[in-house]
Order: sequence, then C-alpha cells, then structure tokens
Amino acid sequence: MGVSIGGMDSSISVQRGDFYHEVNLRVCSKTAHLLNGEQLMPARNGSVLTDVAAYYETRIKEHGQTPAGVDWNSSHGQIIRFDQLLKLVDSSRIYSITDIGCGYGALADHVLHLGHDVHYIGVDVSQSMIAAGRSRYPLNDRVNFQIGTSPNDATDYAVASGIFNVRLDRSDDEWLTHMVSTLDVMNKIATRGFAFNCLTSYSDEERMRPDLYYANPLDLFDLCKRRFSPHVALHHDYGLYEFTIIVRKS
Repeated sequence: MGVSIGGMDSSISVQRGDFYHEVNLRVCSKTAHLLNGEQLMPARNGSVLTDVAAYYETRIKEHGQTPAGVDWNSSHGQIIRFDQLLKLVDSSRIYSITDIGCGYGALADHVLHLGHDVHYIGVDVSQSMIAAGRSRYPLNDRVNFQIGTSPNDATDYAVASGIFNVRLDRSDDEWLTHMVSTLDVMNKIATRGFAFNCLTSYSDEERMRPDLYYANPLDLFDLCKRRFSPHVALHHDYGLYEFTIIVRKS
C-alpha cells in the first residue's frame, strides 16, 4: 500500500540546506535511542493498525482494485516500487514471499507476470483488501491471502511497500516505534531477507504533508545494519520521493 502525492512519480530535485539538515538530525536522534536499546513513546500498535485499516478500507471502497485503491498515483510508479523491492529475491529458483500490507494483491500480479516460480502470501489488516485479493485468486494454490500483521508460516522473503507512509495523526516517536516493531516482525518471518520502502526526508519541503512520515534513509540503513544484518543495501536513485532498503540474511 502507498500514498498519493502530487508529483510523487516525478524525479526528486536534489537540494541541500538547513531544512534537510534539521529534519535528518531530528529523525536520526530518535532512531539512535532505539539502537541504544531505549524505547520511544509506546506505539499503541493495536490502535495504530485499527486507524490504518480504516484509512485503507475507505480508499479501496472509493477507488476499487486499482493503484489509487491502495493510495498510489499510478500503476507506473507502483511497478517501479515493486521492481526495487524484488531486487531482494533470487528469481532463478523457486521462492516464497510474504507481502506485508498487500492490499488487493498487485505484487502477486507482478511476480506472476514476470514468470517467477513463487509461493506468495499477502497479509493485510484490512478485511476489504484481503477479500479483494481472495476474489482475484480463488483457485491458485500458490497465492494466499491472510488477515493480520504476519503470516502463519515463515517464508524466504518479506516485503512491504508503502505501509510506513501514512501516519495520520501519530507523532514521529510513535510512528517510528511502530515501524521498527514491524521491521522486527519482517526479520523474524523471513529466512533469507526482507525489503521495504519509505518516503524520504530529502523530499522537497513544499511537497511534504503533515499526515505522512518522511524517514531518514541513512538512519534506517544504519539501524538495519546494526539490528538485523551486515548485508544491507540502500536504493535512493529511482526517480521517486522515496527509498528502498534491502536486508539480506547472508
């Protein structure tokens, strides 16, 4: 799932200045506390997920099984994001993958279109999203949809697209704690690695919205290196106001 922002699928204009310095220092300081074992404001995870589910229930009811239904501007941008996340997988062999915040299952469409030999599990807190996914793949035993925040069984890989963008009215501390908790789950369920994307704190100031969360890419890269694996890649060069981090177990 994602977020729709005017111009989101345009190339980012690189800027330097006090604004970026202040934003990145602020986020870096918060994540440093987590690396040191300190706890930020409790995330009230159940409440966060309830609000997120309600938000996306509204989106799919308004826009149906389309990129807009999961809050993306276009199918073009959606495919770019999927291709970045799929740099994680070894598609030369059969693999299993969990899609956290799967929406109606657009990633399943994409990996099958690419011809991957894959077992796909889509997980979402929105019942409407899961119902939509199941209706699209009623007879495919390699595509499965489950309501919740994690799959019933571990898979080779886990990915999350857009689930860290819409924080609604949550504070930076609360949302960051929720994010790290989710990454911990992804690390636990994925035996070979996981990948996720975030809006970038290097976005143009005039495009930023208060209901969205703009993460510091360098800070999250450092967190993943220290917390999860020495094998971490950061991709921030694909023309969107965001970045992708890939964490490999070996």
